[in-house]
Amino acid sequence: MSYYNFLVFLGGQELIIVAFIVLLLFGGKKLPELMKGLGKGVREFNSAKANIEGEIKESIKEVED
Repeated sequence: MSYYNFLVFLGGQELIIVAFIVLLLFGGKKLPELMKGLGKGVREFNSAKANIEGEIKESIKEVED
């Protein structure tokens, strides 16, 4: 629960500072590659989640029939 409380207190200035630190750590050339990898990971996670939800719904449907 404390994790979500932390996210509530992040404002515009804090997000800019975090973005600046990320830019310093990874550099301008690596940042697009990092974001591409992050996006790919999120897509794979959502795909796996949708597959699991589909299997659960299919199992429920089979049990009802």
